[in-house]
Amino acid sequence: MRVALAGDEAVVAGVLSGTSADGIDVALVRFETGSGRPRALAFETLPFENALAERLRAVLDGHAQPGLGELARLDRDLGRAFGRAARALALDTAVDLHLVASHGQTVWHHDGAGVPATLQLGDGCHVAGAAGVPAATDFRQADIAAGGEGAPLSALADECVFAGTERPLLVLNLGGISNVTRLPEPGGELVAFDTGPAGSLLDGFARQLLGRPLDRDGAVAARGRVREDLLASWLPRAFLESSPPRSTGRDTFGRAWIDGLLAETDGVPVADLLRTAVELVAACVADGMRRFLPPTPGAPLVLCGGGVHHPGLVRALSERGEVVSSAELGVDPDAREALVFAVLGARCALGIPSTAPAATGADPGRVLGKLSLGRGSAPEE
Repeated sequence: MRVALAGDEAVVAGVLSGTSADGIDVALVRFETGSGRPRALAFETLPFENALAERLRAVLDGHAQPGLGELARLDRDLGRAFGRAARALALDTAVDLHLVASHGQTVWHHDGAGVPATLQLGDGCHVAGAAGVPAATDFRQADIAAGGEGAPLSALADECVFAGTERPLLVLNLGGISNVTRLPEPGGELVAFDTGPAGSLLDGFARQLLGRPLDRDGAVAARGRVREDLLASWLPRAFLESSPPRSTGRDTFGRAWIDGLLAETDGVPVADLLRTAVELVAACVADGMRRFLPPTPGAPLVLCGGGVHHPGLVRALSERGEVVSSAELGVDPDAREALVFAVLGARCALGIPSTAPAATGADPGRVLGKLSLGRGSAPEE
């Protein structure tokens, strides 16, 4: 069953709440019938309603062990929030929306040991009902069902998002978890993998040490110095030595891990702890690229995600090689992930395969996602 993307052009809303869970990213994308390329129309990050944000944060930080009833309600309420966010931006932009592609909110993702499993909340039926158009969801679940890691999915759409840019291209997403994509030259092979913690560490430290959701602009970290002894003990060596395809999440780099890092740091200035955490993120990125990417002389590392707004992190990465913002290539660094899911959602609706073994390990030729038709929607004959 496919959903008809009606008219000469289709508008898809890519909706994302990342590992940091700091809001709902919505990108409106127009897919032109002739070229099939996405054109960004609008992007906005909308806040969660306060009570929903508190419920979600309690689950993500381990303050609460939700029962089945609360998980069911969160699944419902997040789905409605994602659908409403997409509809609101479409109304503000005065465009007709045809499809919502929602990543959902990851509340658990495997650490690479044993059989992969993942859980995203934000039920597709409620997304579709709130948006008033069909919804494509459960992209990670579909990738795992095809034998993959379930992440990093962004690599599967980057060729479309960064269409027309010179290859090879290195793209680093600095979200809650950082991941790198190498888009190959013609005839080459796509490579992508998670490199380790990013915002999950930096924002986790800020919540624990500053009582704030983040160290805005890295201001406190900028006053500190790197503690080499702590950096050496903090490096997640088992993860760094694991080979791609690999992914990770809060199960490995969440609240318990952060508490462990801070357990024996009494007397260490807070600024030093935050500065050392920044260095850890950059060191993990550099380690993964050195181990698992072929040399790419002359190609800068293209940065996107929330980490581009942390001057100290950008500086730490630039000390290891040339970096540029994805904005210089015409892609809003804050919108890139939402753009990715708009592409994956359109492919789901049209029955176009997205999987790539070298990115997530999934079998090739699989369509990712599942469709919820919502009210007033009809399948294509």
